[in-house]
Amino acid sequence: MEQLRPVELKLVDELFGMSSGYVLDFTNGTFADFFRREIGIDIYDNAYAINGASKGKRLRAFLTIGQPRAIAKALAALWEYRETDRLGRGQAEMVVHAQRRLSAIVERLGGSTLPNYEPVVPAVETTPPAAPRPFRADESILRQLEERFLALHEMSDEPQSRGRHFETLLTDLFNAWGMAARGGFHVVGEQIDGSFQHGNDTYLLEAKWHRAKTDATTLHGFQGKVNERPEWTRGLFVSFSGFTEVGLQAFTARKIILADGMDIYDALARRLSIPDIIAAKVRHASEYRNPLERVRTLFPL
Repeated sequence: MEQLRPVELKLVDELFGMSSGYVLDFTNGTFADFFRREIGIDIYDNAYAINGASKGKRLRAFLTIGQPRAIAKALAALWEYRETDRLGRGQAEMVVHAQRRLSAIVERLGGSTLPNYEPVVPAVETTPPAAPRPFRADESILRQLEERFLALHEMSDEPQSRGRHFETLLTDLFNAWGMAARGGFHVVGEQIDGSFQHGNDTYLLEAKWHRAKTDATTLHGFQGKVNERPEWTRGLFVSFSGFTEVGLQAFTARKIILADGMDIYDALARRLSIPDIIAAKVRHASEYRNPLERVRTLFPL
């Protein structure tokens, strides 16, 4: 009667290589000495030559006819011998769950749990990365921008000059909040007052410093510029004086949000995040079809 099931013999063969006729790196002499010292038997007795005379066939015969506790003792000793040699040569374990699977066989036969000779790697205590801090603009830069904005009201220059100063101020404000803004630029047939990044979207900027409020015709013109560009392009129209009621009623925003001078003042005076303002205006426009909800309403005191 075989003491090991076929699947268990297959595992022993994987670990000790007995189907090749050899067993690990034993010679005939060291193999005989190993079994005499560790198990107290003569492995070269004719009783273990029933399958053939090689070391591997003698081991298989022993696993077939030996006593369960003697087999368990032999497997434990062979495991220790194998692991000492493997780890000494720095070889990786190639048999999946070798220690756990062989130990189950040994324990079933009445032996003790096999030791795991793999060196214990001390756990390295790692400090979890700190949560990223929300980006904040530099207070001194925001204070300077607020002063520049208030100074625009006192400028005696013509409206075109004030408009250029307004565009520059907005570009600097977006950059203060890390939005990769650039100033005005020309493309064939049109003038763009600037652009900035918000998330994965590129926003074109239209900035108007006029005493008169912006009408629907001007809004439609800017929307045309945005619509001619890729899908990820959005638009922000900032009109210092605001927008006419008729213009807002006649204009249906597509990928455009609106802001007025009061929005810019509130953002600067209250040190509100420009990315947060953009996100809040976009969401409100999507939910309520209103591209001009003011900052003081979206961010009440």
